[in-house]
Amino acid sequence: METRKRSIVKAVIWNGLGLVSMTLVGLAATGSVKAGGAMALVNTGIGFTVYLAYECVWAQVQWGRRHV
Repeated sequence: METRKRSIVKAVIWNGLGLVSMTLVGLAATGSVKAGGAMALVNTGIGFTVYLAYECVWAQVQWGRRHV
């Protein structure tokens, strides 16, 4: 089982990468750093929350695990 701290660190790193890429996509789509950055921040906040919930659900699922 994965620790809560590990799940949070993974989520922060993943969302940091997403924030950068989404800012670039938003910039390309709107031509504005401010609008692209705002879109990216909203997307990152939602994504972070959903990812942590997703990890918590999968932490409870026993299917596919091998116990040694």
